[in-house]
Amino acid sequence: MGVKIVEESVERVVATMPVEGNRQSFGLLHGGASLAVGEAVGSWAAVIHASTMGKTAVGVDVSATHHRSARDGQITITATPIHLGGTLTTHEVLITNDSGQRLCTMRITNLLMKRKQ
Repeated sequence: MGVKIVEESVERVVATMPVEGNRQSFGLLHGGASLAVGEAVGSWAAVIHASTMGKTAVGVDVSATHHRSARDGQITITATPIHLGGTLTTHEVLITNDSGQRLCTMRITNLLMKRKQ
């Protein structure tokens, strides 16, 4: 998919992904690609928080609204926390195009669990 992490912390995870190679048959950015990368970045943000408590994170809910699409360039995926708990995290994940226009808004909730040995 060509995803690159460009920033990572408990407060924010930012990644980029090219539209090229992630298009559907009409030449638009594939909605499934947006969901996949958004869930990955949101989950990565949850894992960073979970690791501060010796835990890991698993996704339990994700929802998305597609506002517009893209045909070229790259997208930026930014996950920021809505809630950072000891059992659950919820992140907002925004996907924008090269012009900063919002393409997709996602929300992902992760369950924090003890790591299996």
